[in-house]
Amino acid sequence: MKRRLFATVGVITVLALSACGGTDSENTAGGASAPPSMSASAPMASASPSMMAGQFGSGCASVPTDPANPGSFEAMAKVPVATAASGNPLLSTLVTAVKKANLVDSLNGAQGVTVFAPTNEAFAKIPKADLDKVLADDAMLKKVLTYHVVTTQLSPDTLAGTHKTLQGDDVTVTGSGTSFTVDGTSMVVCGNVSTANATVYIVDTVLMPKS
Repeated sequence: MKRRLFATVGVITVLALSACGGTDSENTAGGASAPPSMSASAPMASASPSMMAGQFGSGCASVPTDPANPGSFEAMAKVPVATAASGNPLLSTLVTAVKKANLVDSLNGAQGVTVFAPTNEAFAKIPKADLDKVLADDAMLKKVLTYHVVTTQLSPDTLAGTHKTLQGDDVTVTGSGTSFTVDGTSMVVCGNVSTANATVYIVDTVLMPKS
């Protein structure tokens, strides 16, 4: 009788342990316990800020990710566009040109605009003699820079098409989804960047007005 009782107790114990999912060591070794599967959601919290906010393009990887950095997407969204650009390391040449043309206040004061912002590398494509000539001519510089500003605020869904610029000429954007080209030559490398008064599309080639 004692042997039967012990055997019965042993069977009940094994069944109880099985119903509970086994011991902690078994769960850890098997890697199938609930806590590890729930923790798989943790990486979502550290997902790319650019993807979470809707930005797109390979160039977005060069934007600072620390929210305290004035060039980060989070910081740029809190200030007007010229101020936002001044904190972004990709746009230092553009910022210099904007200051030279006395356009800081105009851009910061504009409401609901779209800015195509050339990277430093975009300006570097221009032969130095030509770039120096433009930078030395305030009227020409202002004309070129205002051609990069569309008078309406464009989301990725409305970006493709022909749009009026502050300079007066139209700029044409082709593409869809996350792939866009401006005036047939300038690629959007980081798009849908928000500032307090504008949406910015960072481009890899400086745009030139038609007139």
